[in-house]
Amino acid sequence: MQLTPKKLNMSSGGPLIVVLNEKDANELKIHAYDRVKIIHKKKTIYVLLDTSSDIPKGKIGLFNETYKKINTKNKIKIFPSETPKSVRAIRKKLDGEELTKQEINSIINDLTSNNLLEVEIAYFVAACYNQNLTDKEVMYLTKATVKEGNKLKLNKKIIADKHCIGGVPNNRTTILITPIVAAAGITMPKTSSRSITSPSGTADTMEVLSDISFNTNQMKKIIKKTNACMVWNEGMEITGADSKLIKIRHPLRLDPPGLMIASILAKKRAVGATHLLLDIPIGKYAKVKTKKEAKILKKRFEKISKILKIKIKVIITDGKQPIGNGIGPSLEARDILRILKRDEKAPKDLEKKAIMMADKIFKLTKTKASAKEILESGKAYEKFKEIVKAQKGNQNIKSKNINLGKYCHNYKSIKNGKIKEMNNKKITTIARIAGAPNNKGAGVYLHKKLNEKIKKGESLLTIYAENKEKLDYAKKELKQIFEIN
Repeated sequence: MQLTPKKLNMSSGGPLIVVLNEKDANELKIHAYDRVKIIHKKKTIYVLLDTSSDIPKGKIGLFNETYKKINTKNKIKIFPSETPKSVRAIRKKLDGEELTKQEINSIINDLTSNNLLEVEIAYFVAACYNQNLTDKEVMYLTKATVKEGNKLKLNKKIIADKHCIGGVPNNRTTILITPIVAAAGITMPKTSSRSITSPSGTADTMEVLSDISFNTNQMKKIIKKTNACMVWNEGMEITGADSKLIKIRHPLRLDPPGLMIASILAKKRAVGATHLLLDIPIGKYAKVKTKKEAKILKKRFEKISKILKIKIKVIITDGKQPIGNGIGPSLEARDILRILKRDEKAPKDLEKKAIMMADKIFKLTKTKASAKEILESGKAYEKFKEIVKAQKGNQNIKSKNINLGKYCHNYKSIKNGKIKEMNNKKITTIARIAGAPNNKGAGVYLHKKLNEKIKKGESLLTIYAENKEKLDYAKKELKQIFEIN
């Protein structure tokens, strides 16, 4: 049946929904809440059906989300649609059963082919969250995700990569390590995600300094010029299925271990990584709370990496407090530039960790080089400028020229003492309420760290926001962040 689109100028709140006149629905032998297939030109999407007598016969009502996908005033074809076999597999996982290789392949195939509704994808994420994935399932999911996406093929014997599982504000080591490693002659095609749970992902921070959206061919050109890159993985579509899962995970801040492992290793496999350094921070308010949890996760990463033929080194680091001073895209970018340019205001903890991790990569790849020497000599900064220029950024940008939110508030100590504990989750919440990562200039700047002495009236942190309402909202969370004795 061919129907004329009618934009409803209403939001469904997320799901893709169309509305048919009841008579048209009866002719097609479909009912409210059935799934249907819409075809326009070469585009096919699967949506949920609703019926209403308010929609004229011969027309199809499109909610804003659906209209955005179709974006036409011309007639479109609509057909009844059977439920894909992958939905039965999702239901099986919800029941706590282990999925086969074929079942996971069917989920990823339908995901990349747009055969699954957003609500069905959400149920798969929920199943992975509640039931967790076995090591076999993670391996199948990783391989299926790589198979369905684009792959970066570089004719290099050694391709290095690094990743942090997150959970600690700032910790923006990637943008420092990449130019250090590349300056030593090691190829490092760094693809990164936007934030899922934090005030900024590596891609969000790098976007302050340069473009980050490039396809695989463009990425190859950047690597040929600079031996590295720092780009957004979704722009490359190297792991399209993973990107769709992240979109569903993002609103609920869900990061189930199985999905996280598959997501990370799929992206590394897709760029051809031969050597991987993985950082697992632990702490009371971090994503991983204890050393015991970290060791379990470490073993899972090592086991699956071995199957994928990736040489991995997993390190467990201190996640009790943010690494660096700035938390939020622009504030983190400023920290990065200060370190690279050897500014006296540079955060020493972030610099120290980046040097340690770069040296671990050198050891893993059997490269004779010193991260500290490369950084102090200015070679890392020169390589960084090359990468920024190749990615259409301003290579001469200075830390003082990075714009921060014009509304700010200093949070001061009400007593003398020493900082004994910092609530990472609270700091993350404040930065996100202030507008990070969507508002690049929003976030939190830390003036003090653990075990530092503090005097009454001294600034503990500063909140930055791009509008007053968000700043006022963020200020309401200013409690129980620091334990001062």
